[in-house]
Amino acid sequence: MAKLNIYSTQPLESTKAQSTATGIGVVAIVLWSSLALLTKFSGNIPPFQLLFLSFFIAFLSSLAILFKRGRASFRLWRQSAQVWAFKFAAIFFYHALYFFALQSAPPAEASLLAYLWPLLIVIFSIFVERKTFQPKHLVGAALGFGGCAVAILGQSVPLSGTWNYGGYAAALLCALVWSGYSVINRRYADVPSEIMGGVCGLVALAALPIHLMTESTVFPTISQWISVMLLGVGPTGLAFFAWDYATKHGRLSTIGALSYLSPLFSTLLLIAAGWTAPHWAIVVATLLIVVGAVIATLDRKRFPFGQANRNGV
Repeated sequence: MAKLNIYSTQPLESTKAQSTATGIGVVAIVLWSSLALLTKFSGNIPPFQLLFLSFFIAFLSSLAILFKRGRASFRLWRQSAQVWAFKFAAIFFYHALYFFALQSAPPAEASLLAYLWPLLIVIFSIFVERKTFQPKHLVGAALGFGGCAVAILGQSVPLSGTWNYGGYAAALLCALVWSGYSVINRRYADVPSEIMGGVCGLVALAALPIHLMTESTVFPTISQWISVMLLGVGPTGLAFFAWDYATKHGRLSTIGALSYLSPLFSTLLLIAAGWTAPHWAIVVATLLIVVGAVIATLDRKRFPFGQANRNGV
């Protein structure tokens, strides 16, 4: 089993393999952009009931795939307790902290603090990807965070002016948990991503008693069931498999910078569905996030502007 180590001593994967894994990470980012819309369509289902249902569906979906592959596939779940605990704790506590933050602090401010995780991934990756990190990643992530701030705060009521310490602390912890998990997960590169199906089952199992003790159960309508099913297959299902693989084998700094596309796409989907009104902030946010993404992914070997200028061309 892989041992937790602060600095990687493994050789870097090929450029092609890293690019493919980074692209798979973008799949997770796109899927997560539908989270807000599908959550809206789920209506009045309480948070932990929704967490239980969506992750349980993700668990069942993964079981179906493993059964189709054969019993030998379940051997991939034979991992150490450390691996199971690490992945379960990250995913469960991220969602628990996020729900608590949104309930205890103004949603816009809590969301903004929670969305520090892509920027933190880029910062943390400096210590992990010593040879592949470039300043452009930090610039791109900073622009992305600026765009995220404009998108969230530009459409909300003014800042509350009061400090909701518990909610703000939860939002910051939320960002730290997910960014830390995403970077540390690279140390478990030899653990197959198929294990995420079992992790989804553990998250559902943990969410159920919390729901029963703290919430009133709502029986979903047909349209709500459809939303829950889509959540289980996409944002809380396939997205975690894709993210697991990407953070193990892709370029962490690039993935972090590109992650700010998720809140942008999320807002655009809400506008398209009529849940959010168009606003000037979306235009500014789009420009900042897209420019940040372009800077973070710019290949100087293909576009050697700086070198051309130095050569007088």
